[in-house]
Amino acid sequence: MHDNADVPVMIIDDEAHLRITAGQTLELAGYTPRPFESAEAALAELETDFAGVVVSDIRMPGMDGMALLREVRRRDPDLPVILITGHGDISTAVEAMREGAWDFLEKPFAGERLVEMVRRGSEKRRLSLENRALKAELEAQQSAPGPRLVGRTPVIQRLAAMVQRISRVEADVLLFGETGTGKDLVARAIHERSPRGGRPFVAINCGAVPESTIESELFGHEKGAFTGALERRIGKFEHAGGGTVFLDEIESMPLALQVKLLRVLQERTIERLGSNQPVPLDIRVIAATKIDLKAAAEAGEFREDLYYRLNVVTLPIPPLRERREDIPLLFQHFAAVAASRSSMEAPPLDAAGISALLAHDWPGNARELRNLAERYVLLGVTCDYRLDMLMEGVDNNGAELSLPEQVELFEKQLISQALARHHGHVTDVCEHLGLPRKTLYDKLKRHNLKAEHYRHSADP
Repeated sequence: MHDNADVPVMIIDDEAHLRITAGQTLELAGYTPRPFESAEAALAELETDFAGVVVSDIRMPGMDGMALLREVRRRDPDLPVILITGHGDISTAVEAMREGAWDFLEKPFAGERLVEMVRRGSEKRRLSLENRALKAELEAQQSAPGPRLVGRTPVIQRLAAMVQRISRVEADVLLFGETGTGKDLVARAIHERSPRGGRPFVAINCGAVPESTIESELFGHEKGAFTGALERRIGKFEHAGGGTVFLDEIESMPLALQVKLLRVLQERTIERLGSNQPVPLDIRVIAATKIDLKAAAEAGEFREDLYYRLNVVTLPIPPLRERREDIPLLFQHFAAVAASRSSMEAPPLDAAGISALLAHDWPGNARELRNLAERYVLLGVTCDYRLDMLMEGVDNNGAELSLPEQVELFEKQLISQALARHHGHVTDVCEHLGLPRKTLYDKLKRHNLKAEHYRHSADP
């Protein structure tokens, strides 16, 4: 069961004894009752993103419960409102549900029923606010120009800062990361944030181009240079003039071609096949690999001189398992993109969905997560949007987290989101999460989170 400590519950009733009785019942269950004798007084104290539930009688002088319900829903349609109706007043209860009430209680009611209703309402409210925080953070990160490095973990923030710094200097870059970590996205981010951003970005997958044609693809050829060369061809390097060439899977480049690439990097000229005329180049080169190039060079599988020429600036791209707290935010980002592209809507993640995301080891990294998000949008309706069912058949070659590890990670992720949403202001975070200040500080220490790191958002 979710920790109820300090979850606020507004109790609105013009009869003092009902306010007192309901308040005592909820307080014993661990909630924080906030009694009001009128709807007007309660609305005056209803803050934005109120973290709890509203319980109100319908029959009251002045503004009645139905009018209160309509005003609360106008301010925040996700805030659960539980209305108390008179005995046998079924028509009013039906109208309340039609107007959007979370539920209704019929007088007289048992305290256990009130507690259970508030428990379900507060859990729904917590999930609504967490998904709202994810969406707000996503929108903030999407305001940055070019491709976004989505995430708030220290490793992705350091990467974002390095991308920002490297983009301003003219240096070739080597990206190192596992399959699916987003090396192409990082390359595009460097390019688009650089002075070359308005010029071509030419991506070449060295492992996908046949060895027999890769030299022509990269450097071009003259008419008649070889059988079938019926006209001059401008190669990828020349086409990228003024911009950036991205060489993905550079470890797949044939050794013979690596010699020519080294010369291009040193001299910034090329020669088309069938020509001895050098063509000057104004390009930046970003290469990417998923293997240890130094070890490959020592094994004779990659040219050592080319490795050292590329190794001037190296950026490691972290796998998802090293930035687990970012996974729900990334999932929502991919789901939003898929929903926009397909004109389909999907509900926000529930607690079980977030837990499933955090428990998986993601050997395919962001690419695997993106594929799951797309299935969630396109096929989720067929399984009631249960992520565990959508993830069946997905390979997981890594170790599963234990239940205590999942709980710890889930808690850390929720606290991190709240810190980001409230810019590190501890008082607001305590209220948002329903935690006493000492409890929050204990959890921050245990999870190695520092509120001051969230005071200013880094521009990825």
